[in-house]
Amino acid sequence: MLQALISVVLVGAVGIAIGFRSTGATALEWLAAFGLLVLFALALTWIAVGMGLVSPNAEAASNNALPLILLPLLSSAFVPLDAMPGWFQPIAEYQPFTPAIETLRGLLLGSEIGHNGWLAIAWCLALTALGYRWSTAKFNHDPK
Repeated sequence: MLQALISVVLVGAVGIAIGFRSTGATALEWLAAFGLLVLFALALTWIAVGMGLVSPNAEAASNNALPLILLPLLSSAFVPLDAMPGWFQPIAEYQPFTPAIETLRGLLLGSEIGHNGWLAIAWCLALTALGYRWSTAKFNHDPK
């Protein structure tokens, strides 16, 4: 988690250094954005731990994480949901990255958050709980 915290701070500092400017976000909104990023990192970390534990070797573990790497590309990170083909919109809308991205945009850029904030937190908590349960069950029952 310490590494995830450092990564969030470092990426944020680089973003500001290369020109990202928030449109009037308050200190509380910045803190909320940071908290969401850390919570999301925690969730993905537990999922990655589970993937690593079910993998037979390090190469397989890195390949098993490929779906996690692709999910941001299948979200509203680069293309608004309205501009996507109709058949693809449900795929992009009902996955964990889209509500998190829309919430971060709302907090830092002043766009409408709507229900995305609660959805992002729910996704994070659910993925954290599932990843933790999966990882600890696999670790405790692994005969190695």
